[in-house]
Amino acid sequence: MTTADAPPIVFVHGTRFSAGQWSTQLAALRQEFPAVAIDLPGHGARSAQPWSMTAATEVIAAAVDSLGGGPALVVGHSLGGYVSLEFARRCPEQLRGLVLAGASASTRGPWATPYRWITGLVPRIPADRLTRWNDRLLLRQYPRDVVEATIRSGYAFHTLPAAWGEVLGRFDTDALRPVAAPVLILNGEKDTVFRSGEADFARAHSDARIELIPRAGHLANFDAPDAFTDAVRRFARGLPAAG
Repeated sequence: MTTADAPPIVFVHGTRFSAGQWSTQLAALRQEFPAVAIDLPGHGARSAQPWSMTAATEVIAAAVDSLGGGPALVVGHSLGGYVSLEFARRCPEQLRGLVLAGASASTRGPWATPYRWITGLVPRIPADRLTRWNDRLLLRQYPRDVVEATIRSGYAFHTLPAAWGEVLGRFDTDALRPVAAPVLILNGEKDTVFRSGEADFARAHSDARIELIPRAGHLANFDAPDAFTDAVRRFARGLPAAG
């Protein structure tokens, strides 16, 4: 792959996080690919902006345009994966490839019930307490250099109910059928909840494959940063040339 053929890559973070989630991946991949991580509305530097799915897809579209070089590979984790699916539907001409990480479970039906409960519970807990819990959890489980940018950017607890309010009940395998670009379903091996529908998602698309990160959970890009980055790199290198 020549530099001219290298697809731009846009990273879309997961629930409550920000662009900082992808600091390790950006540092490793920017040597080969034009790459950027975005803050979704209501998150990170856009914390004061109201959430909407429309606004979220517009942020991705603007990021693709800012990188130049034609359609982009979009890598979305969890909430960001479902938003990326919606972006793929709305802006197919801007999509060269799609990586769904921790976002291959249907958000319809009984599966969504506990997540509706969580979205109702979070606003009842003081944000400073949630912040302390999350900081401790991340620093207990991961090296500081992997999660420091995420911690520094803060958490979007206030946006969680609105964001998941739009995701729940909206996505199943039908969301993948109209996607024209190649798809990589990239899950942590131990992420039993969000990989529960991965086989059905893969069957719904003619050019989709599944790859598992060994011993990783839902936050696979934290659990195994190098393996996650390598999977994205290999997928990006294998995408067909733009146009």
